[in-house]
Amino acid sequence: MDLQISIFLLFFLFTAGHSLSCYECTSQTCTQEIQCPYGLTSCLNAKFNVYVAPVTVRGCAPSVCPSGSINLGFGRGSSLCCNTDLCNDQKLPDPANAPNGMKCYSCDGNTCSNTVKCSGTEDRCFKATATIGGKSQVLKGCVSKSLCDATKLIPGVESASCCEGNLCNGVSSITQSFLFLCCSLLSFVLLH
Repeated sequence: MDLQISIFLLFFLFTAGHSLSCYECTSQTCTQEIQCPYGLTSCLNAKFNVYVAPVTVRGCAPSVCPSGSINLGFGRGSSLCCNTDLCNDQKLPDPANAPNGMKCYSCDGNTCSNTVKCSGTEDRCFKATATIGGKSQVLKGCVSKSLCDATKLIPGVESASCCEGNLCNGVSSITQSFLFLCCSLLSFVLLH
């Protein structure tokens, strides 16, 4: 019995001290390795193209780290999470792959009536309010379900919602609400 306890304790001591190693950088070539701090149990590899300027980020992430893609109209991004040593050097899936037939509304700063074509795993439309540079902004676009489920983890996001179906994140729902309000008001006037 004492031998079993000793082996268990020895195994525990050897495995408890091991933390995950990930590449960390914000450029295209990453060679810096880091040991992840306590609580960060995944490696993240993310890339976002705003207009034509790509930004790559690699590093440690919490265990709830989704993989997927997002399309805001003015920029596209994708992320990949993994949980083995130095696994975040993998090539990311191209977020601009073949359209999947779905469309969502997007915002350009002045209006949110633009549309974008969703592609790959982007199977949801989203609407979010976020604080960017001290200013509250509405963001709309296409997103993968896995990223939709993790919007609460993104700093600066005040509210976010996702929906399924073409153009479910915008103008049509406002038009329907306005139409319902007008019909209700008209019936009230006619019946009283």
